[in-house]
Amino acid sequence: MKVLYVSSEALPFMASGGLADVAGSLPQALRKRLIGCRVVMPMYDGIRQELKDTMTFLTSISVPVAWRRQYCGIFEAKANGVIYYLLDNQYYFKRDGIYGYYDDAERFAFFARAVLEMLPHIGFKPDIIHCNDWQSALTPLYYSTMYATREGYENIKTIFTIHNIQYQGTYGKELIGEVLGLRPQDTGLIEYDGDVNFMKGAIETANRVTTVSPSYANEILDPWYSHGLDTILRERSFKLSGILNGIDTVSYDPETDPDIFEHYSAADFSAKAENKRALQELMGLPQRADVPLMGMVTRLVGHKGLDLVKAVLDELLSTEDIQMVVLGSGEWQYEEFFKAMAAKHPDKFALKLGFVPSLSRKIYAGTDLFLMPSKSEPCGLSQMIALRYGSIPIVRETGGLRDSIQDSGDGQGNGFTFASYNAHDMLYTIRRALEGYRQPDGWKILMKRAMECDNSWGKSANAYIKLYKDVLKD
Repeated sequence: MKVLYVSSEALPFMASGGLADVAGSLPQALRKRLIGCRVVMPMYDGIRQELKDTMTFLTSISVPVAWRRQYCGIFEAKANGVIYYLLDNQYYFKRDGIYGYYDDAERFAFFARAVLEMLPHIGFKPDIIHCNDWQSALTPLYYSTMYATREGYENIKTIFTIHNIQYQGTYGKELIGEVLGLRPQDTGLIEYDGDVNFMKGAIETANRVTTVSPSYANEILDPWYSHGLDTILRERSFKLSGILNGIDTVSYDPETDPDIFEHYSAADFSAKAENKRALQELMGLPQRADVPLMGMVTRLVGHKGLDLVKAVLDELLSTEDIQMVVLGSGEWQYEEFFKAMAAKHPDKFALKLGFVPSLSRKIYAGTDLFLMPSKSEPCGLSQMIALRYGSIPIVRETGGLRDSIQDSGDGQGNGFTFASYNAHDMLYTIRRALEGYRQPDGWKILMKRAMECDNSWGKSANAYIKLYKDVLKD
């Protein structure tokens, strides 16, 4: 079985978020299971020079973009046993960063079509083209409407994964003629709610549509979560499913992680106490072994549930013997709120604005509790990383948080959960967790259970392989 994995970003080459982690990890896991998986992504100017130096130029082609044609250079690289193709066009991709340009629609329309145009030139005809998020959503549409009957393109299946439905690639209809180059009879596939919607085009034309957790696949059928796409998703629900992402358990390993203060394992996590003490010292908090230390590593934006935190944090810090560490940046209102909390409760609350990867790992390793009260969370990785490091998650039951964290109230779960998007429900759950922390013997059992959870990419890869086999039977 041959799979071409299409992504607008992928580690180790270029990353802005979780999609790059997935595109860097899942293909590796698939190859270990004898699936011939290769990755294709744009050749961004920001890729480090030492990585560019490893690339081999294969050939150049001409790619149609509506009524004009654009140069595309095809480069090949290998990383972690996976072959990557990087598609070069300096007009579109010789820029800072990845997204946020006025012509993103044209840039990624070019990329989506270049993926198909390159196939005859790389000696690799995939059985499945697996596309991700709106930036590659046009590939299934182009394949269905322009390539499926061409010689050499027959019998390819397409899969489209929604990582975050909030970002859909929505633009004005003038793109149809100027950028997309669709035939008049095909424009209905991409028109939605008076606009052009790239994601809608993929939902219509891909053989299967997946999300990054089973719960999120159900949630996006509801207008509360769907950002307007629930109607088309309900119509196409027969092709929709969810597969929970994994984490890189080699990188996130408290036995070997070079960024934490002391190494430890599920068999012996006594050194976690030194990680806690050192984190307290680093963040300017009193070094107390007896006080529960709760962490958050998050973007400071509304859908992460920070309005719940904002509503009750002062009450929590004023009434409970607890410390808290927050790492993140984002909306001004939340940054200013957390600054105020750090000033008001200097012995209980510490804040680091920005994102410091090495500090995030110290927080996972040094905290007792990890808070994720998200309004929506397609998958979430932080709760799985927290489990790996023995920091017990407190989460709202949504998306991948619901699928990966089960409440320990029955003596079987790996964290603490609450269902309603309500600040005092969250506060009650935090207090339940604090009560659990005060029972050392039971807490050690919970920590061991958490650290032994299997959230590796192997489980996810096996689920994708089953999906691939099913779609090839269609």
